[in-house]
Amino acid sequence: AIILVHWLLTVWGCMNFMLPLSYAWGNFSVLAVGIWAIVQRDSLDAITMFLTGLLLTVLTDIIHISIFYPSHDFLSDAKRFSIGMAIFSLLLKPVSCYLVYRMYRERGGE
Repeated sequence: AIILVHWLLTVWGCMNFMLPLSYAWGNFSVLAVGIWAIVQRDSLDAITMFLTGLLLTVLTDIIHISIFYPSHDFLSDAKRFSIGMAIFSLLLKPVSCYLVYRMYRERGGE
């Protein structure tokens, strides 16, 4: 569910090309690592890399949104929706990090 929600929000956040390609590459690559963590349920490395990637994308998302947020004069409804979904994804990431950390603990992480 974490992967699906963040994938959908990232797709919606990238709709208007307002955020740079590094936003999409960063988020989609972390989601790919998340798929790896789902497939290999016994791998502690996969879940560790997914958790680390989620934490790093929190920082990079803050930077991307703060730098590339358009001024009020250039905001259309589609751009508002797109940036809103990117912000919503950013706000959900700490919850996702907590859930992934619980999975890490269940797999034997310390």
